[in-house]
Amino acid sequence: MDEQAKSIDESWKEAVSKEKESLKKPGSFSPDKPDFSFFVTTLALQASISLGAMPNPSTNKTNEDLTQARFMIDTMDMLRDKTKGNLTPEEVKLLENVLAELKMQYVGAVNKK
Repeated sequence: MDEQAKSIDESWKEAVSKEKESLKKPGSFSPDKPDFSFFVTTLALQASISLGAMPNPSTNKTNEDLTQARFMIDTMDMLRDKTKGNLTPEEVKLLENVLAELKMQYVGAVNKK
């Protein structure tokens, strides 16, 4: 390894070490370990925003984008299919319930048009 690459590697390790230490300070943000339920809930939140069921947190405005909502629902359907047999019963139930609710909201939004 040449000296420049070694220096970059050591700098990166030092930066990561400093970041870890800063997260240990009281009052600093320390995210939890990501899990499947959090991921599903995040996708559902995005779909709900697109369905106009809640305001977009970045704009505080409610807008309906059914194309985006459909994409999020289809993404969650794909996720369900790709993870079949690899989820806990609780994760399966969460995903199925969220999908059913979002699909009903989507149909309701489409029928309003």
